[in-house]
Amino acid sequence: MFKVQWKIILMITVHQINAVRAQIKTWQRLEQTIAFVPTMGNLHNGHLELVKQAHQYGQKVVASIFVNPMQFGPSEDFLTYPSTLETDQQILEQVGTDLLFAPNADTIYPYGQIVQTRVEVPELSDILCGASRPGHFVGVATVVCKLLNIVQPDVAIFGEKDFQQLLIISRMVEDLNLPVEIVGIPTVREADGLAMSSRNSYLTADERNKAPNLYKILQVAAQNLGQGISKVQIEEQARLALIAAGFKPNYVSIRHAMDLTEAGPDDGDLIILAAAYLGKARLIDNIRVYVTSQ
Repeated sequence: MFKVQWKIILMITVHQINAVRAQIKTWQRLEQTIAFVPTMGNLHNGHLELVKQAHQYGQKVVASIFVNPMQFGPSEDFLTYPSTLETDQQILEQVGTDLLFAPNADTIYPYGQIVQTRVEVPELSDILCGASRPGHFVGVATVVCKLLNIVQPDVAIFGEKDFQQLLIISRMVEDLNLPVEIVGIPTVREADGLAMSSRNSYLTADERNKAPNLYKILQVAAQNLGQGISKVQIEEQARLALIAAGFKPNYVSIRHAMDLTEAGPDDGDLIILAAAYLGKARLIDNIRVYVTSQ
């Protein structure tokens, strides 16, 4: 149930690039700042928090809904990914979104994906989720770069649940000198701690009861940091705990939070990241930890 207290405005919905640019130019002529929230739709309260935060950064808020085929692998859930455009439009209007850009694949990739110019962020894209999902972050970086060029926002808002994605987009923007500020928003959670995600809808009732254990196990791992337990041992304990809780772990890894390099013994700004399957749902989560020297 969505609980919102926003004044409903008339939201503009467009599907073509020239329509987006025409509206953006109108706002730019009026010197109005623009905040942008890209999504794949099937919106939940985590997305709504991004839109709410966007109002703090821009006078006009633009959202996009596009299920990007380029970031899905051959055996992944592109064809079954939930599409709820009409409901999403109503929700976005209720939280004061000014413009929704909802293109189709032919609009974003007019010559097809095979010959599409691609954007790659080396190293960051090849580890963690990138290691098990080859090409995923090339698809993410490419579509986000295109969307940023289409919308030309002053600020773009992303959730920290997809922490690796956030760092990749931030690096891309820095490397390509794109004139946009990237802002990360803390993960929005259900009351039991489960990170909100569109893929949570894949969970059965029994799996949904188990799902909060992912975050609980990360919390235990965070508590163990700085207690004299080696990082390798903490990762292994978390992996075994996930298996015992009914998950199929993809990875549990303690990394330096600024660049996701392997954490050294003296690093204090850390992040513990995990990805694990629960039934057909692939869940990801993370927890930031600041460790002071003993």
